[in-house]
Amino acid sequence: MTSERLIKPWKPGPQRTYVFKNARLVDTVNGTILPNRTVKISGGIIQSVSITEDEYYIIQSSNETTIDLKGKYLCPGLFDNHVHLWAVPGEGTLGGMYQLDNEVVMSRQPFVCQQMLRRGFTSVRDCGGATLALKQAIEDGVIQGPRLFIAGHALSQTGGHGDSRGPHNHSECCGPVALGWVCDGVPACIKAAREELRTGADFIKIMSGGGVASPTDKLENVQFTGEEVRAITEVARNANTYVTAHAYTPRSIRHAVDNGVSGIEHGNFIDAETARYMAERDVFLTPTLITYSAMASPEFPGFLPIESETKNEQVLKLGLRSLQIASDAGVTICFGTDLLGPMGVVQTKEFALRAQVLSKKAVLQSATINPARRAGLSDFLGQVKEGFAADLLILNENPLHDISIFDKPETHMLAVIKDGRIFHSRWSKLPQDALPEEPKIE
Repeated sequence: MTSERLIKPWKPGPQRTYVFKNARLVDTVNGTILPNRTVKISGGIIQSVSITEDEYYIIQSSNETTIDLKGKYLCPGLFDNHVHLWAVPGEGTLGGMYQLDNEVVMSRQPFVCQQMLRRGFTSVRDCGGATLALKQAIEDGVIQGPRLFIAGHALSQTGGHGDSRGPHNHSECCGPVALGWVCDGVPACIKAAREELRTGADFIKIMSGGGVASPTDKLENVQFTGEEVRAITEVARNANTYVTAHAYTPRSIRHAVDNGVSGIEHGNFIDAETARYMAERDVFLTPTLITYSAMASPEFPGFLPIESETKNEQVLKLGLRSLQIASDAGVTICFGTDLLGPMGVVQTKEFALRAQVLSKKAVLQSATINPARRAGLSDFLGQVKEGFAADLLILNENPLHDISIFDKPETHMLAVIKDGRIFHSRWSKLPQDALPEEPKIE
């Protein structure tokens, strides 16, 4: 029988066994620090966590590597619940980004994935554009990147947020277009949703209102009919998954939720009544504050066309207010960034923005246990706990004291561990092992 290593020469070897002792464990559920814990990881899973400070771990094998984390913090890997890996850097304008050939996009995506992982994001949810091939390449070890949950193409009506044609473009449009799939009418919506699921989508994303980056729709527009949304959500339920919706206004949010959607992206114009409505129905909200700040920043001049700059100003002003309203109503909030093209470099600045209105505990939960529950993996991701994925960060400062340390990975993030492998390390005590070390010739 042919060895798998010959068929897939990029496949990594088995994960090593590590024992981290004297760790200050970041408890994301209770928002506390548990001192002097010993954590063992093996086979990509957290095998054990000492229960009390006085419990000592007995080394069971000479193959175990013991690392003393005295003075260091062990935190679950971060989860960005709204990214677009298709929107790669390399172009200075939104229009230039949309004109890239798929081959160019694919050649740049490994860089984007690796950079997200280096920032501490061990999981991301792509809300339009990422393919099954990219997800499988990460899972297979061909490229380095976070765990990837994908929507495939987001679904949009003609002239909706996923329709990239300008107002003077009179060509007919159907099927996938850039980040979106344009579909009109119940049969077309059913087919589009089924096609995305057939080609590997983990969930379905729809556009139920206007957006900043799209050229022809107004922010206050409501998109898709109720019948179309119900058809899409029924397809998703039948496949044991869910639908999330791009929506800013109370009207578009209610339209989506009333017709079966269980998640809202952005929500900048939300009011208190609509927030309570979402909380009562356990509808998730993923705000994306940093993207509007970045698009208005002098660091990225001219990225947006004029028609989008005006819309961006509107949503930027209401971002923090909407976050506070949703939090006060008890809505489950997830961390999201939604950055496009070159703006991905400011991904971690979302933490400091949220910290202006949310507690450090709430901000950390939005980037750990909340998106884990949204993904249906609350028993596997987002905590340092026995049986969970060995997706871990080693930090030299307490994020529950200063959440902005995540915005300085080059200073505070000593190591990024995903699936039990050391993918990135700035610490001499813990060398990287995600790629095999070359034997020395001299």
